[in-house]
Amino acid sequence: MGAVKTKRMPRAVREQQMLDAAVRTFGQRGYMAASMDEIAELAGVSKPLVYLYLNSKEDLFTACIRREATALVAAVRAGVRTDLPADRQLWAGLRAFFAHTAQHPDAWSVLHLQARTHGEVFAAEVTAMRDEIVTFVTQLIAAAAREAHRNPDLPEREVAGLAEALVGAAESLAAWANATEGVTARQAATTLMNFAWSGLGDLMAGRPWSPPEEEPLTRPGG
Repeated sequence: MGAVKTKRMPRAVREQQMLDAAVRTFGQRGYMAASMDEIAELAGVSKPLVYLYLNSKEDLFTACIRREATALVAAVRAGVRTDLPADRQLWAGLRAFFAHTAQHPDAWSVLHLQARTHGEVFAAEVTAMRDEIVTFVTQLIAAAAREAHRNPDLPEREVAGLAEALVGAAESLAAWANATEGVTARQAATTLMNFAWSGLGDLMAGRPWSPPEEEPLTRPGG
């Protein structure tokens, strides 16, 4: 065991130090395998101090989720300039998302993997974050549609569905990018833009894809 530091520092600073250690431990070892002993040692504090500040392992994990979710949402929002064209706004938001998840892989593991699989309370925290991002992307797509069509005819449910699909694709791609050596945030954002904007661009230009007419089902042998 390493020596425990005794130097006094402000509670808020010490608490962030504990959260940093917890995110790293939870992200790399998983929620179940992580122990309060190793989190305390990594933070350079005693285990009783961790309990004093953050009550329990469950509360500590919840605090990690909330902090990292807030940071991710803030990074995406900060990356988008609303005075740019719609495709540039989406591109900037995606780059910010992939840059943040690449720079904080342990935090992304906590949000994308650990929190979703260890209980409804933890999953609900991530769902709230995800809903905020989906709402933000929905607003971005709706604004782009208004700009393109002046009086757009895109149903609200369709816009929300597009945003949901885009966020889901971004989450999967971030997990892949973090596990694949050499993939940069710019490359990941470019991949998703190539996948998504071709369709969104046509939609904004009033050229939506339409499914074929329903064909009557034929009976086997008929």
